[in-house]
Amino acid sequence: MPGMTEFVDGWFLGHTLGEGAYGEVKLVINKSTGEAVAMKMIDIEKHPDARQTVRKETAIHRMLTNPNIVQYFGKRSEPNMEYIFLEYASGGELFDRIEPDVGMPMWGAQKYFRQLISGVEYLHSRGVAHRDLKPENLLLDNNDNLKISDFGLATIYRMQGKERLLEKKCGTLPYVAPEVLVRAYHAEPADVWSCGIILVALLAGELPWDHPLAECPEYVAWKDGKYMSLTPWKKLDNSSLSFLRKILIDSSSARYKMSDIKQHRWFVTNFTKGDERGARNQLNQAYTEAENLRNVCLSQPEFPGMDCTDSIQFNLDGRQFSFSQPAHVEDLLLGTQLQAFTQASQQNSFQRLVRRMTRFFVKIECGEIVKRLIKYCEKENYAHRVNESGVITILTIDRRKMSLVFKVTFIEMNGNILVDFRLSKGDGLEFKRAFIKIRCAMEDVILKSSMVYSRS
Repeated sequence: MPGMTEFVDGWFLGHTLGEGAYGEVKLVINKSTGEAVAMKMIDIEKHPDARQTVRKETAIHRMLTNPNIVQYFGKRSEPNMEYIFLEYASGGELFDRIEPDVGMPMWGAQKYFRQLISGVEYLHSRGVAHRDLKPENLLLDNNDNLKISDFGLATIYRMQGKERLLEKKCGTLPYVAPEVLVRAYHAEPADVWSCGIILVALLAGELPWDHPLAECPEYVAWKDGKYMSLTPWKKLDNSSLSFLRKILIDSSSARYKMSDIKQHRWFVTNFTKGDERGARNQLNQAYTEAENLRNVCLSQPEFPGMDCTDSIQFNLDGRQFSFSQPAHVEDLLLGTQLQAFTQASQQNSFQRLVRRMTRFFVKIECGEIVKRLIKYCEKENYAHRVNESGVITILTIDRRKMSLVFKVTFIEMNGNILVDFRLSKGDGLEFKRAFIKIRCAMEDVILKSSMVYSRS
């Protein structure tokens, strides 16, 4: 099959789904059925310390079976590489549903937050702490259900009823609980705090502080109760603020527990699309516009065999794992044309692209859009490099003075160029802000007439 690498018999490496500290996550596609699994690749040669981390991660993940946790299928070891096989969450990442500086309506935030709490409560019932909860580690399946992923920093804190304090300072600073940075800490309150920060991001489209320490004025203002005139808090209604004040309490012992969260009015009241008033209506309108943009797609033929719904078997570690998960055609894309996949005689139906906002089609040649993007990078003082495959890596510093790296891939589809942006390193909301600026700068060449608007 031209342009694709056969990984094992009948299975091919597809698109890169994401990147991590130790390697990347790729889609692995069954040639005959079109079904897929996500494969996390860890380069042991580059990261010799990673093998023990992989053993721990897979041992923990193997314990977990819950509808709000990404399913673990198995592991494969080679001398210089470890492979972890996971459920493919075709709905993308939760951060892609968050409009920067806007967030999403309360009914949407409530839905995802409830699912997040359900998943984290299950983890804690198994004695597992995640320790790196953030929107980038929350995926969505084809039915828009939340799936907690990436257990690289997870640990077991309770065994046979006995709980231990944790000491490792880990996580992502804006989401991490204050006690994690200064002393040994209890696992559950630390994860609860991260859930609270995620809720702020869902509701307001921004993070409240860089880190929860005394030298951070935004955090001190919150801690001292002097925040009502500050963003993001002034965007929120009283019910949301009341809820967050109980979750984002500096004292871990006074912080809401899972049972408290599930009984709070904000959590139990079923918000609907018509519930929000006043300032929230303006935010909802902006979100609706963002939803319309997110749902822009160019219909494409399905991958041959995608109508097959039979479960398939994948042999890992000498065991058989059965799953049934169709691949979206977008995820089969490489840096080459789709000739092997789009033979008209084999196609009878159409399927929209995976739901992501961070891409667009252009009406100019590939070379021209590459030149436009490079010129934009130079204007914005973004560092950039182009590899031999034509992928542009863009490097900059975000508003929090943190590193932000993303990659731009160009794929020809039916005579048009798809420009696809993927986060490589940094905060998801900052990545979305950068993408929106680029999209505005390229508006005159973005293809609109051939796109189809559809609702989820």
